[in-house]
Amino acid sequence: MLTDRARIWVQAGGGGDGSVSFRREAHVPRGGPDGGDGGRGGDVVLVCDASLRDLQPFRRRSHFRAARGGHGEGGNRHGANAEDLLVGVPPGTTVVDPESEARWDLTVPGERAVVARGGSGGRGNKRFATPTRQTPRLAERGLPGQEGWIELRLRLLADAGLIGLPNAGKSSLLATMSAARPKVADYPFTTLEPVLGTVELDDRQLVVADIPGLIEGASGGAGLGHEFLAHVERTRLLVHVLDLAPLDGSDPVENLATIETEIAQHGAGLERLPRILALSKADLVPAEVAEAAAGDWRERLGERVLDVIVTSSATGQGVDELKAALMRHVPAEAPAPPREALAEHRVYRPAADEGFSVERGGDGVFRVSGPRIERLFARHDIDNDEALAYIEERLRAIGVIRELEAAGFEPGDDVEIVGTVFELHPGAPFRR
Repeated sequence: MLTDRARIWVQAGGGGDGSVSFRREAHVPRGGPDGGDGGRGGDVVLVCDASLRDLQPFRRRSHFRAARGGHGEGGNRHGANAEDLLVGVPPGTTVVDPESEARWDLTVPGERAVVARGGSGGRGNKRFATPTRQTPRLAERGLPGQEGWIELRLRLLADAGLIGLPNAGKSSLLATMSAARPKVADYPFTTLEPVLGTVELDDRQLVVADIPGLIEGASGGAGLGHEFLAHVERTRLLVHVLDLAPLDGSDPVENLATIETEIAQHGAGLERLPRILALSKADLVPAEVAEAAAGDWRERLGERVLDVIVTSSATGQGVDELKAALMRHVPAEAPAPPREALAEHRVYRPAADEGFSVERGGDGVFRVSGPRIERLFARHDIDNDEALAYIEERLRAIGVIRELEAAGFEPGDDVEIVGTVFELHPGAPFRR
Protein backbone atom coordinates (compact mmCIF):
# COMPACT_ATOMS: atom_id res chain seq x y z
CA MET A 1 0.00 0.00 0.00
CA LEU A 2 1.20 3.48 -0.85
CA THR A 3 1.82 5.52 2.29
CA ASP A 4 1.40 9.20 1.44
CA ARG A 5 0.94 10.71 4.90
CA ALA A 6 2.99 10.49 8.09
CA ARG A 7 3.30 12.31 11.38
CA ILE A 8 6.70 12.26 13.07
CA TRP A 9 8.30 13.65 16.21
CA VAL A 10 11.60 15.46 15.68
CA GLN A 11 13.94 16.54 18.47
CA ALA A 12 17.21 18.32 17.85
CA GLY A 13 20.15 17.73 20.14
CA GLY A 14 20.79 19.91 23.17
CA GLY A 15 23.97 21.95 23.46
CA GLY A 16 26.81 20.77 25.68
CA ASP A 17 27.54 22.48 28.99
CA GLY A 18 30.48 24.80 29.46
CA SER A 19 33.19 23.80 31.95
CA VAL A 20 34.41 25.44 35.16
CA SER A 21 38.13 24.72 35.36
CA PHE A 22 41.42 26.39 36.32
CA ARG A 23 44.93 25.75 35.18
CA ARG A 24 46.81 23.33 37.39
CA GLU A 25 50.43 23.26 36.30
CA ALA A 26 53.74 23.02 38.04
CA HIS A 27 55.29 26.40 38.85
CA VAL A 28 51.96 28.14 38.05
CA PRO A 29 50.49 28.68 41.53
CA ARG A 30 47.70 30.97 40.40
CA GLY A 31 46.59 29.53 37.07
CA GLY A 32 43.70 31.29 35.38
CA PRO A 33 40.37 29.86 34.17
CA ASP A 34 40.60 27.39 31.29
CA GLY A 35 37.11 25.88 31.05
CA GLY A 36 36.09 25.05 27.46
CA ASP A 37 32.77 25.71 25.74
CA GLY A 38 30.10 23.10 25.09
CA GLY A 39 29.41 21.91 21.55
CA ARG A 40 26.30 22.63 19.52
CA GLY A 41 23.54 20.02 19.35
CA GLY A 42 22.74 18.31 16.06
CA ASP A 43 19.94 19.54 13.78
CA VAL A 44 17.23 17.28 12.39
CA VAL A 45 17.40 17.69 8.61
CA LEU A 46 15.02 16.24 6.02
CA VAL A 47 16.78 15.34 2.78
CA CYS A 48 15.05 14.64 -0.54
CA ASP A 49 16.17 11.12 -1.51
CA ALA A 50 15.51 9.98 -5.09
CA SER A 51 15.74 6.30 -4.04
CA LEU A 52 12.59 6.54 -1.89
CA ARG A 53 9.09 6.15 -3.34
CA ASP A 54 6.69 6.74 -0.44
CA LEU A 55 6.50 7.41 3.30
CA GLN A 56 6.30 3.73 4.29
CA PRO A 57 9.49 3.87 6.46
CA PHE A 58 7.76 6.31 8.81
CA ARG A 59 5.14 3.71 9.70
CA ARG A 60 7.90 1.75 11.42
CA ARG A 61 9.66 4.69 13.04
CA SER A 62 8.08 7.99 14.01
CA HIS A 63 10.56 9.51 16.49
CA PHE A 64 13.82 11.09 15.37
CA ARG A 65 16.26 12.50 17.89
CA ALA A 66 19.61 14.10 17.05
CA ALA A 67 22.67 13.78 19.32
CA ARG A 68 23.58 16.44 21.86
CA GLY A 69 26.80 18.42 21.76
CA GLY A 70 29.81 17.43 23.84
CA HIS A 71 30.53 19.12 27.18
CA GLY A 72 33.46 21.48 27.54
CA GLU A 73 36.49 20.38 29.54
CA GLY A 74 39.46 21.91 31.31
CA GLY A 75 42.55 22.91 29.39
CA ASN A 76 40.43 25.02 27.02
CA ARG A 77 39.03 21.86 25.41
CA HIS A 78 35.73 22.61 23.73
CA GLY A 79 33.00 20.01 23.38
CA ALA A 80 32.43 18.56 19.92
CA ASN A 81 29.54 19.75 17.80
CA ALA A 82 27.09 16.91 17.23
CA GLU A 83 26.45 15.65 13.72
CA ASP A 84 23.13 16.50 12.12
CA LEU A 85 20.54 13.74 11.90
CA LEU A 86 19.66 13.29 8.21
CA VAL A 87 16.22 11.83 7.47
CA GLY A 88 15.45 10.83 3.88
CA VAL A 89 12.07 11.59 2.30
CA PRO A 90 10.87 10.83 -1.25
CA PRO A 91 10.67 13.55 -3.93
CA GLY A 92 7.32 15.28 -3.79
CA THR A 93 7.14 15.45 0.01
CA THR A 94 5.54 18.49 1.60
CA VAL A 95 6.56 19.20 5.19
CA VAL A 96 3.99 20.95 7.40
CA ASP A 97 4.53 22.33 10.89
CA PRO A 98 1.01 22.53 12.40
CA GLU A 99 2.13 24.82 15.21
CA SER A 100 3.65 27.55 13.04
CA GLU A 101 1.65 26.62 9.90
CA ALA A 102 4.92 26.68 7.96
CA ARG A 103 5.31 24.33 5.01
CA TRP A 104 8.10 23.29 2.70
CA ASP A 105 8.22 21.32 -0.56
CA LEU A 106 11.07 18.90 -1.20
CA THR A 107 11.03 18.00 -4.87
CA VAL A 108 14.67 18.12 -6.01
CA PRO A 109 16.97 15.22 -4.99
CA GLY A 110 19.49 16.47 -2.44
CA GLU A 111 17.29 19.35 -1.30
CA ARG A 112 17.44 19.82 2.48
CA ALA A 113 15.25 21.43 5.12
CA VAL A 114 16.15 21.91 8.77
CA VAL A 115 12.98 21.08 10.71
CA ALA A 116 14.49 21.22 14.22
CA ARG A 117 17.57 23.24 15.12
CA GLY A 118 20.06 22.04 17.71
CA GLY A 119 20.65 23.98 20.92
CA SER A 120 23.74 26.13 21.28
CA GLY A 121 26.48 25.09 23.65
CA GLY A 122 27.23 26.86 26.93
CA ARG A 123 30.34 28.98 27.45
CA GLY A 124 33.09 27.85 29.77
CA ASN A 125 34.36 29.96 32.67
CA LYS A 126 37.31 31.28 30.66
CA ARG A 127 34.81 33.30 28.61
CA PHE A 128 33.62 35.10 31.76
CA ALA A 129 37.05 36.30 32.87
CA THR A 130 37.39 40.10 33.09
CA PRO A 131 39.89 42.44 34.79
CA THR A 132 37.52 42.63 37.78
CA ARG A 133 36.43 38.97 37.67
CA GLN A 134 39.65 37.07 37.23
CA THR A 135 38.57 33.73 38.72
CA PRO A 136 34.99 33.20 37.55
CA ARG A 137 33.37 30.11 38.98
CA LEU A 138 30.44 30.05 36.62
CA ALA A 139 29.74 28.54 33.22
CA GLU A 140 26.70 28.27 31.00
CA ARG A 141 24.55 25.24 30.43
CA GLY A 142 23.74 24.19 26.87
CA LEU A 143 20.28 25.02 25.57
CA PRO A 144 17.83 22.28 24.54
CA GLY A 145 17.15 21.69 20.86
CA GLN A 146 13.87 22.41 19.12
CA GLU A 147 11.30 19.64 19.15
CA GLY A 148 7.77 18.97 18.03
CA TRP A 149 5.45 17.06 15.72
CA ILE A 150 5.57 17.69 11.98
CA GLU A 151 3.44 16.25 9.19
CA LEU A 152 4.72 14.77 5.94
CA ARG A 153 2.49 14.63 2.88
CA LEU A 154 3.49 13.02 -0.39
CA ARG A 155 2.25 14.19 -3.74
CA LEU A 156 3.42 12.02 -6.62
CA LEU A 157 5.75 13.54 -9.19
CA ALA A 158 4.15 12.45 -12.46
CA ASP A 159 4.07 14.07 -15.90
CA ALA A 160 0.41 13.20 -16.57
CA GLY A 161 -2.50 11.95 -14.50
CA LEU A 162 -5.42 9.72 -15.49
CA ILE A 163 -8.67 10.93 -13.95
CA GLY A 164 -12.24 9.72 -14.27
CA LEU A 165 -15.12 8.00 -12.51
CA PRO A 166 -14.65 4.55 -10.96
CA ASN A 167 -14.58 1.76 -13.57
CA ALA A 168 -13.97 4.22 -16.43
CA GLY A 169 -11.05 2.12 -17.64
CA LYS A 170 -8.09 4.10 -16.30
CA SER A 171 -6.22 1.09 -14.87
CA SER A 172 -6.65 -0.95 -18.05
CA LEU A 173 -5.44 1.97 -20.14
CA LEU A 174 -2.34 2.46 -17.99
CA ALA A 175 -1.56 -1.26 -18.08
CA THR A 176 -1.81 -1.21 -21.89
CA MET A 177 0.41 1.87 -22.28
CA SER A 178 3.08 0.88 -19.77
CA ALA A 179 4.53 -1.97 -17.73
CA ALA A 180 2.45 -1.00 -14.71
CA ARG A 181 0.13 -3.71 -13.41
CA PRO A 182 -2.68 -2.06 -11.46
CA LYS A 183 -5.56 -4.20 -10.30
CA VAL A 184 -8.21 -4.49 -13.02
CA ALA A 185 -11.72 -5.86 -12.44
CA ASP A 186 -15.29 -5.33 -13.60
CA TYR A 187 -16.38 -3.45 -10.48
CA PRO A 188 -15.70 0.08 -9.21
CA PHE A 189 -12.89 1.13 -6.86
CA THR A 190 -10.49 -1.66 -7.86
CA THR A 191 -7.67 0.89 -7.57
CA LEU A 192 -7.31 1.98 -3.96
CA GLU A 193 -4.04 3.86 -4.25
CA PRO A 194 -2.30 5.86 -7.00
CA VAL A 195 -0.28 3.75 -9.43
CA LEU A 196 2.63 5.02 -11.51
CA GLY A 197 3.55 3.73 -14.95
CA THR A 198 6.28 4.71 -17.41
CA VAL A 199 5.20 5.37 -20.98
CA GLU A 200 7.95 5.10 -23.60
CA LEU A 201 8.00 6.35 -27.20
CA ASP A 202 10.87 7.39 -29.47
CA ASP A 203 13.54 7.18 -26.76
CA ARG A 204 11.49 9.37 -24.43
CA GLN A 205 9.83 8.44 -21.17
CA LEU A 206 6.91 9.95 -19.30
CA VAL A 207 5.55 9.02 -15.88
CA VAL A 208 1.76 8.63 -15.84
CA ALA A 209 -0.26 8.28 -12.62
CA ASP A 210 -3.51 6.34 -12.37
CA ILE A 211 -5.53 8.27 -9.80
CA PRO A 212 -8.16 6.18 -7.94
CA GLY A 213 -11.73 6.67 -9.06
CA LEU A 214 -13.33 9.94 -8.06
CA ILE A 215 -17.01 10.47 -7.35
CA GLU A 216 -19.24 13.44 -6.73
CA GLY A 217 -18.12 15.13 -3.51
CA ALA A 218 -14.55 13.81 -3.72
CA SER A 219 -13.12 17.31 -3.25
CA GLY A 220 -14.86 17.34 0.15
CA GLY A 221 -13.69 13.86 1.14
CA ALA A 222 -16.44 11.64 -0.27
CA GLY A 223 -15.58 8.19 -1.59
CA LEU A 224 -11.83 7.76 -1.69
CA GLY A 225 -11.64 11.42 -0.74
CA HIS A 226 -9.76 14.48 -1.84
CA GLU A 227 -6.43 13.01 -0.68
CA PHE A 228 -5.90 11.41 -4.09
CA LEU A 229 -6.61 14.66 -5.91
CA ALA A 230 -3.43 16.00 -4.29
CA HIS A 231 -1.43 13.50 -6.34
CA VAL A 232 -2.30 15.28 -9.60
CA GLU A 233 -1.34 18.72 -8.34
CA ARG A 234 2.20 18.39 -9.71
CA THR A 235 1.27 16.82 -13.04
CA ARG A 236 1.58 18.88 -16.20
CA LEU A 237 -1.33 17.35 -18.09
CA LEU A 238 -4.55 15.48 -17.27
CA VAL A 239 -6.06 12.64 -19.28
CA HIS A 240 -9.79 12.46 -18.58
CA VAL A 241 -10.85 8.85 -19.23
CA LEU A 242 -14.54 8.74 -20.12
CA ASP A 243 -16.50 5.52 -20.61
CA LEU A 244 -18.30 5.58 -23.99
CA ALA A 245 -21.04 3.20 -22.79
CA PRO A 246 -21.29 3.08 -18.98
CA LEU A 247 -22.77 -0.21 -17.74
CA ASP A 248 -24.87 1.67 -15.18
CA GLY A 249 -26.63 3.59 -17.96
CA SER A 250 -25.36 6.97 -16.75
CA ASP A 251 -24.95 9.92 -19.13
CA PRO A 252 -21.30 10.46 -20.21
CA VAL A 253 -21.93 14.20 -20.38
CA GLU A 254 -22.97 14.29 -16.75
CA ASN A 255 -20.09 11.98 -15.80
CA LEU A 256 -17.53 14.33 -17.33
CA ALA A 257 -19.15 17.34 -15.66
CA THR A 258 -19.02 15.58 -12.27
CA ILE A 259 -15.26 15.01 -12.42
CA GLU A 260 -14.52 18.47 -13.80
CA THR A 261 -16.52 20.01 -10.97
CA GLU A 262 -14.51 18.10 -8.35
CA ILE A 263 -11.24 19.12 -10.03
CA ALA A 264 -12.29 22.79 -9.95
CA GLN A 265 -13.47 22.64 -6.33
CA HIS A 266 -10.24 21.00 -5.17
CA GLY A 267 -8.34 24.08 -6.33
CA ALA A 268 -4.53 24.12 -6.43
CA GLY A 269 -4.73 25.18 -10.07
CA LEU A 270 -5.90 21.78 -11.35
CA GLU A 271 -8.69 23.38 -13.36
CA ARG A 272 -6.03 25.22 -15.43
CA LEU A 273 -4.09 22.11 -16.44
CA PRO A 274 -4.35 21.12 -20.12
CA ARG A 275 -6.60 18.13 -20.89
CA ILE A 276 -6.79 15.20 -23.23
CA LEU A 277 -10.12 13.38 -23.43
CA ALA A 278 -9.71 9.61 -23.85
CA LEU A 279 -12.97 7.88 -24.78
CA SER A 280 -12.53 4.36 -23.41
CA LYS A 281 -13.99 0.90 -24.08
CA ALA A 282 -14.53 1.57 -27.77
CA ASP A 283 -14.65 -2.22 -28.37
CA LEU A 284 -18.07 -2.32 -26.64
CA VAL A 285 -19.78 -0.02 -29.17
CA PRO A 286 -19.91 -0.02 -33.00
CA ALA A 287 -17.00 1.81 -34.62
CA GLU A 288 -19.26 4.41 -36.23
CA VAL A 289 -20.85 5.19 -32.86
CA ALA A 290 -17.42 5.72 -31.28
CA GLU A 291 -16.28 8.02 -34.10
CA ALA A 292 -19.52 9.98 -33.95
CA ALA A 293 -19.13 10.39 -30.19
CA ALA A 294 -15.57 11.66 -30.69
CA GLY A 295 -16.81 14.26 -33.18
CA ASP A 296 -19.56 15.38 -30.81
CA TRP A 297 -17.06 15.79 -27.94
CA ARG A 298 -14.64 17.78 -30.12
CA GLU A 299 -17.45 20.15 -31.02
CA ARG A 300 -18.75 20.33 -27.43
CA LEU A 301 -15.40 20.95 -25.73
CA GLY A 302 -13.60 22.88 -28.45
CA GLU A 303 -10.40 24.48 -27.12
CA ARG A 304 -11.01 23.17 -23.61
CA VAL A 305 -9.17 19.97 -24.58
CA LEU A 306 -6.04 19.39 -26.62
CA ASP A 307 -7.20 16.12 -28.21
CA VAL A 308 -10.13 13.74 -28.19
CA ILE A 309 -8.95 10.15 -28.72
CA VAL A 310 -11.01 6.98 -29.02
CA THR A 311 -9.32 4.12 -27.14
CA SER A 312 -9.78 0.47 -26.29
CA SER A 313 -7.53 -1.35 -23.85
CA ALA A 314 -8.86 -4.69 -25.10
CA THR A 315 -7.93 -4.16 -28.78
CA GLY A 316 -5.22 -1.53 -28.41
CA GLN A 317 -7.17 0.98 -30.48
CA GLY A 318 -5.97 4.54 -30.00
CA VAL A 319 -3.28 3.60 -27.45
CA ASP A 320 -0.38 4.59 -29.69
CA GLU A 321 -2.21 7.76 -30.64
CA LEU A 322 -2.67 8.61 -26.98
CA LYS A 323 0.99 7.97 -26.22
CA ALA A 324 2.00 10.23 -29.10
CA ALA A 325 -0.34 12.94 -27.85
CA LEU A 326 1.22 12.73 -24.39
CA MET A 327 4.70 13.11 -25.85
CA ARG A 328 3.53 16.01 -28.00
CA HIS A 329 1.79 18.00 -25.31
CA VAL A 330 4.04 17.38 -22.29
CA PRO A 331 7.18 19.54 -22.63
CA ALA A 332 10.40 17.58 -22.89
CA GLU A 333 12.00 19.68 -20.16
CA ALA A 334 10.44 19.72 -16.71
CA PRO A 335 9.87 23.22 -15.30
CA ALA A 336 12.89 24.40 -13.35
CA PRO A 337 12.30 24.67 -9.59
CA PRO A 338 12.53 28.14 -8.05
CA ARG A 339 16.07 29.22 -7.28
CA GLU A 340 15.40 29.30 -3.56
CA ALA A 341 14.14 25.71 -3.68
CA LEU A 342 17.60 24.47 -4.62
CA ALA A 343 19.28 26.00 -1.57
CA GLU A 344 19.79 24.28 1.75
CA HIS A 345 16.95 25.62 3.84
CA ARG A 346 18.44 26.51 7.18
CA VAL A 347 15.57 28.58 8.54
CA TYR A 348 12.37 26.63 9.04
CA ARG A 349 10.72 27.86 12.23
CA PRO A 350 9.97 31.51 12.91
CA ALA A 351 12.45 33.30 15.18
CA ALA A 352 11.32 33.68 18.77
CA ASP A 353 10.27 37.07 20.04
CA GLU A 354 13.30 38.58 21.81
CA GLY A 355 11.28 41.03 23.93
CA PHE A 356 10.21 40.72 27.55
CA SER A 357 7.34 41.92 29.69
CA VAL A 358 7.09 43.23 33.27
CA GLU A 359 3.78 43.01 35.13
CA ARG A 360 2.75 43.62 38.72
CA GLY A 361 0.26 41.13 40.08
CA GLY A 362 -2.49 41.72 42.59
CA ASP A 363 -0.28 40.11 45.26
CA GLY A 364 2.34 42.84 44.77
CA VAL A 365 4.83 40.49 43.10
CA PHE A 366 6.49 41.73 39.92
CA ARG A 367 6.59 39.12 37.17
CA VAL A 368 9.17 39.17 34.39
CA SER A 369 8.73 36.91 31.35
CA GLY A 370 10.00 36.53 27.82
CA PRO A 371 11.99 34.02 25.72
CA ARG A 372 15.26 35.91 26.17
CA ILE A 373 14.83 35.95 29.94
CA GLU A 374 13.94 32.26 29.98
CA ARG A 375 17.08 31.38 28.01
CA LEU A 376 19.22 33.46 30.38
CA PHE A 377 17.96 31.52 33.39
CA ALA A 378 18.10 28.18 31.57
CA ARG A 379 21.82 28.70 30.98
CA HIS A 380 22.80 29.35 34.59
CA ASP A 381 22.70 27.61 37.96
CA ILE A 382 20.68 29.91 40.22
CA ASP A 383 22.18 28.19 43.27
CA ASN A 384 25.54 29.68 42.27
CA ASP A 385 26.05 33.16 43.77
CA GLU A 386 28.39 34.21 40.98
CA ALA A 387 25.89 33.08 38.39
CA LEU A 388 23.14 35.11 40.12
CA ALA A 389 25.36 38.19 40.12
CA TYR A 390 26.01 37.72 36.41
CA ILE A 391 22.27 37.27 35.76
CA GLU A 392 21.61 40.62 37.44
CA GLU A 393 24.25 42.25 35.25
CA ARG A 394 22.49 40.91 32.18
CA LEU A 395 19.05 41.95 33.43
CA ARG A 396 20.35 45.47 33.90
CA ALA A 397 21.97 45.49 30.44
CA ILE A 398 18.80 44.17 28.81
CA GLY A 399 16.72 46.85 30.50
CA VAL A 400 14.71 44.70 32.89
CA ILE A 401 15.76 46.65 36.01
CA ARG A 402 14.79 49.90 34.33
CA GLU A 403 11.35 48.54 33.40
CA LEU A 404 10.84 47.23 36.94
CA GLU A 405 11.59 50.64 38.40
CA ALA A 406 9.22 52.26 35.89
CA ALA A 407 6.50 49.84 37.08
CA GLY A 408 6.96 50.97 40.72
CA PHE A 409 9.57 48.50 41.92
CA GLU A 410 11.37 49.31 45.16
CA PRO A 411 14.55 47.61 46.45
CA GLY A 412 13.57 44.53 48.46
CA ASP A 413 10.35 43.84 46.54
CA ASP A 414 9.67 40.29 45.35
CA VAL A 415 10.25 39.56 41.67
CA GLU A 416 9.14 36.32 40.03
CA ILE A 417 11.26 35.21 37.10
CA VAL A 418 10.73 31.88 35.31
CA GLY A 419 8.67 30.52 38.21
CA THR A 420 11.15 31.47 40.97
CA VAL A 421 10.57 34.36 43.38
CA PHE A 422 13.55 36.53 44.33
CA GLU A 423 13.96 39.36 46.80
CA LEU A 424 15.73 41.82 44.57
CA HIS A 425 18.12 44.48 45.82
CA PRO A 426 19.75 46.05 42.73
CA GLY A 427 23.51 46.13 43.25
CA ALA A 428 23.39 43.29 45.80
CA PRO A 429 23.08 39.54 45.16
CA PHE A 430 19.69 37.95 44.55
CA ARG A 431 18.03 36.37 47.57
CA ARG A 432 15.48 33.62 47.07
